[in-house]
Amino acid sequence: MDPIHEHNLHLTRRQFFGSSGLRLGGLALGFLAGNQAAKPQAAGGVHPPLPGLPHFPPRAKALIYLHMNGGPAQMDLWDHKPQLERYFDQQLPDSVRMGQRITTMTSGQGRLPVAPSKFRFSRHGRCGTWVSELLPHTAQLVDELAVVKTVHTNAINHDPACTYVMTGSEIPGKASIGSWLAYGLGSESNDLPAFVVFTPRFPATGNGQALFTRMWSSGFLPTRYNGVALRGAGDPVLYVQNPPGVSHHDRRTMLDALSRLNQRNFERFGDPETQTRIAQYEMAFRMQTSVPDLVDVTREPQRILELYGPQAREPGTFAHSALMARRLVERGVRVVQILHRGWDQHFDLPRALRNQCLDTDRATAALLLDLKERGLLDETLVIWGGEFGRTVYSQGRLTRDDYGRDHHPRNFCMWLAGGGIKGGIVHGETDDFSYNIAADPVHVLDLYATVLRCLGIDNERFSFRFQGLDQRLTGVEGARPIDALLT
Repeated sequence: MDPIHEHNLHLTRRQFFGSSGLRLGGLALGFLAGNQAAKPQAAGGVHPPLPGLPHFPPRAKALIYLHMNGGPAQMDLWDHKPQLERYFDQQLPDSVRMGQRITTMTSGQGRLPVAPSKFRFSRHGRCGTWVSELLPHTAQLVDELAVVKTVHTNAINHDPACTYVMTGSEIPGKASIGSWLAYGLGSESNDLPAFVVFTPRFPATGNGQALFTRMWSSGFLPTRYNGVALRGAGDPVLYVQNPPGVSHHDRRTMLDALSRLNQRNFERFGDPETQTRIAQYEMAFRMQTSVPDLVDVTREPQRILELYGPQAREPGTFAHSALMARRLVERGVRVVQILHRGWDQHFDLPRALRNQCLDTDRATAALLLDLKERGLLDETLVIWGGEFGRTVYSQGRLTRDDYGRDHHPRNFCMWLAGGGIKGGIVHGETDDFSYNIAADPVHVLDLYATVLRCLGIDNERFSFRFQGLDQRLTGVEGARPIDALLT
């Protein structure tokens, strides 16, 4: 007995016509998507780009996204506000706040006392960019960076803000930026995924917000464009190795037979996820050889390991993840995402923020230097930033040496470096309290339009039809690249 056939026999007329339109449309879309995906692959690439992409010659071929999950405090790192000293412990002026929404974590406080940063700032590089003492290594490379001080977003709490900054929407179910790029541009690597994710551990003093797989999910795109998370402990990828007693040749024979069965199933039903299953089995087989070689850093020059710091040899650390990022783009992977938690300093900020920077600053600078030395920085776009910033007023108790900061989505700092980006610049300006944008606002979606431009993509022409809309990473309301950031 065929259960599908039996189910269809018992459908009412209303049920049949109510669902068959979606089914037939999905079937047609499945055949189109499958045929579209199969044509470039016949030419030999495991991760082919979409026909017609890139739209124009790209300046960058790969993206490394360093996401500091939790919201780094901009006025303690990049947005120097020395004039705040004279407002220490004074109430944030109403003329600055202007009745704008704040979170429930501070809305019940009796007052909102201004908390100047306790950290020293100094100018660095030929460009003279102001950088906090907490980032001494990255500070040496400011001539490579475009620091954007006026990024802003729509969300004020972590979950929707992280979803927004990774997918361009607060609504779960959309595709992440890495998945969009894997879908559109494919990858030059035939033995590794097009999109790889690391979630390194963080200092115990950090307030570790949860990471959700939607931050590297393909959403409505075929699931073959999901980010592949490489683990920091044990096997980098679970179950990728053959079980005892199964040889490499045996596995190849099994996969070839399974692929033929799946292909027959696809020809019969047209489900594009069947093609995904075929591709994922094949990629897992290839990764049995490529992943051990990838994670073996013993052949790295000693000076490179020292550049990244003592934790570079230790899987699961930020330093090791940064080194892996270089090794991955060197092997043709399109997108590498490192999500480092612990940047949510509501209390004890001076100590916790210092520890976060100690954990990441050296390896971040090493990554840029390493890419530059190998001639890869010109073709690799690197992004650093969080999902929002922090408030200038203190959450909870305030002293000269101890304070906390609440969430602040109206302006925060991110930086970009590498292919297509103008180095040694600071874009945008905030008011004297780092609370509102004074000049040159940059919405998160405008920033992503800029990223796509660097990778040779016109954000208005890069879409995927879903639920009756031409969905875009940059939304449907007209995001534009920031020309001032581009070379």
